[in-house]
Amino acid sequence: MLQHAIIWLQGDDILATTARTLFVYGFALLLVRLGSKRFLSQASAFDFIVAIMLGSILSRAVRPSADLGPTLLSAALLVTVHWVLAALTARLDWFGPLVKGRPTLLVRDGQTDREAMRQSGVSQQDLEQAIRLQARRTDASQIQQATLERNGSISVIPAERTPAVLDIQVENGVQTVRITLE
Repeated sequence: MLQHAIIWLQGDDILATTARTLFVYGFALLLVRLGSKRFLSQASAFDFIVAIMLGSILSRAVRPSADLGPTLLSAALLVTVHWVLAALTARLDWFGPLVKGRPTLLVRDGQTDREAMRQSGVSQQDLEQAIRLQARRTDASQIQQATLERNGSISVIPAERTPAVLDIQVENGVQTVRITLE
């Protein structure tokens, strides 16, 4: 029975193609669910490459000209290798940077590292955008630290602001009002 279903899925009529597409979709969903929760979230290059390759492999599986079994096996192997590498990066501190790269410090204590930006391909406009969006500031001098993360995003930690304190004397020393401006 299973052999007949597999042979039928190899057909090139509209019904077999539709069934094959739905079967491959279900298989892909299963693979992604078994693979990793981070598989497509904030993807690093490591995750992105697997997503592209998986899409490419499974798109062939939808076509009747491809042999379904080896194509699905190839997709499963790819997700398994991704899972193993992800597990190793989580457990071995030295392995993560080999697979996913290292974060790059772009701003420290208000000072922009132009060389790090150049090597990372981050423009001044990219940095300014991250500062505006994340820290709601307009200048790198107001930033404690900005880092190009392994997934390509820029994280920003604003510098602590020292509040301005004003003492206002009212009625010849009778009362003092203190106002803190942040």
